[in-house]
Amino acid sequence: MRARLLPLLIVLMAGVLLALGFPLAVSVASAQQQKVVVDRIDDTARFASLAQFVTTRPDEDRADGTGEGFGADERRQTLQKEIARYHDVYGIRAGVFYRDRKPMGRAPLDFRVPRSGQVRAAFDEALYSRGSHDPPQVWPWQRGRVVVASPVIRDGDVVAVVVTDSPTGAMRSATLRGWLIIAAGEFAAMLLAVGAALRLTGWVLRPVRILDATTHDIATGRLKSRVAATGGPPELRRLARSFNEMADNVEDVLEQQRAFVADASHQLRNPLAALLLRIDVLSYELPEGNEEIASVRAEGKRLARVLDDLLDLALAEHAAADLRVTDIGELAAERVDAWRPAADEKGVRLVAECPAVTGWADPIALSSALDAVVDNALKFTPAGETVTVTVAANGETTAVEVADGGPGLREEELARIGDRFWRSGRHQNVKGSGLGLSISRALLTAGGGSIAFAPREPHGLKVTVRVPRTAPPR
Repeated sequence: MRARLLPLLIVLMAGVLLALGFPLAVSVASAQQQKVVVDRIDDTARFASLAQFVTTRPDEDRADGTGEGFGADERRQTLQKEIARYHDVYGIRAGVFYRDRKPMGRAPLDFRVPRSGQVRAAFDEALYSRGSHDPPQVWPWQRGRVVVASPVIRDGDVVAVVVTDSPTGAMRSATLRGWLIIAAGEFAAMLLAVGAALRLTGWVLRPVRILDATTHDIATGRLKSRVAATGGPPELRRLARSFNEMADNVEDVLEQQRAFVADASHQLRNPLAALLLRIDVLSYELPEGNEEIASVRAEGKRLARVLDDLLDLALAEHAAADLRVTDIGELAAERVDAWRPAADEKGVRLVAECPAVTGWADPIALSSALDAVVDNALKFTPAGETVTVTVAANGETTAVEVADGGPGLREEELARIGDRFWRSGRHQNVKGSGLGLSISRALLTAGGGSIAFAPREPHGLKVTVRVPRTAPPR
C-alpha cells in the first residue's frame, strides 16, 4: 500500500512545486529584463538632454552666419564623446539620429537606423513623442537584444531620437543564475517533501501493517495476537480497537466450541463404555459368531474412536505449543521404528532417510502429527508397496516428507483433504474417523509449522510436514 500511496503523494507535491516554480521563474526573467530596460531609459534620457543643445546639423553650421556654428559643433563633439565612452565602457550601441535617420552622434560609427527591424520600430515610435514599448521578453536560451528609444524634444517638437541597442548576455546569465537558485530551492523542497511523505505514510500505514500482521497471526492459529491501538490517525486507532474486540469475540466463540466438543466427547465416553460392556455381556447369551452382535460391537468401537479423536482435536486446538530446538531426523526415525511392526504385519516396506537436521518444534505435538501421517500412509498402501519417510533442510524450514504407494487422490480431493470428518468416497471402507489429519494440522499450526499434500508419481500421496528452523516470533 505504501508503494502505491508514496508515488501519488510525490507526484502531487511535484505538481505543486512546479506550479509555483514556473511563475516564479518567469517573474525573475521579467524582473531582470525590466531592470535593464529602466537603466536604458535613464541612459537615453541623459543623451536626449545633451542632444537638446545641438541645434543645427553639421552642414548648417558651415552655412550659418550667426556665429552659432562653432558652439553647436563643440556641443556635438561633446555628445559624440559621451556616446563613444558609453559604448566603450558598457558595450552598448547607442546613437542620436535626426528625424531623417541621419546621425547626430553614434558609437560604433557603423551603428545606424535600418529600414526595418526592432531598432527601426523603436525609432518610429519615438518620433511620435512616446517612449518605446517594453521589448519582447528575452529568455536565457535566446540571443535577442534590448532596444530602447527616447525622443529629443525642443520647443515642443521631436527633432531627434536617442536609440540604445543592448546585448543581453549579462541579463541572460543573471536570469539563469536566478533560475538555478529556484531549481535548487525546489529540489531542496522536494527532498523535504519526500521525507515528510515518508514519515507521513509510515505514521499512517504503521497501524495498517500491524493490523495485517495480526490478522495473519490469527488466521494461522495464534488467536492471542492483538493490535496495539496507540499510533496512527484516530480512524485507524478506532479500527484497531474494533479489531481487538472482534478477535476477543471470535476467540471466545472458538473457546466455547472447543470446550463443548471436549466436554461432549468426555461425557459420551462413559455411557458408551457402559454400552460396550453390556454388549459384551449380551454376546455371552447368544450363539457364538452372531453377526448382528459383532456388527453392533464394531460400530460401538468405531464411535469410541471418533470420540477419542474429537477429544484429541479439541485438546490440540486449545493447548499452547512448547517449542524447542529439536533433532527432527532423530524424532522421525524414532516414529518410523515405532510403526515398523505394523508395516511388516501388513507387508508394506517402510523406508526412512532421516539425517540429523534441527528445527523448532514441540516434540510431543510433532510426534503425534507424524504418527497420524504415517498411520494414514500405511492404511492406504497395499502389500508389496513402499512408504518412504525423508527428512531434509529446505531453506528456512525443515521438512519431513511421507510418500506412500497407495491409490492417491484426485485433484479435487486434494483440496479437501485435512477437513474434519472428510473421507474420499473411494475409501469409505478403510477404518478411520476422518479427523487424523485435522489433528495433525492443528498440532503443527500451534507451533508455526504446516502440512501440505501433493500427488506422488506414478501413484500415491505425498504429505510434507514443515517446521521452522529458527525461533518463531512471539
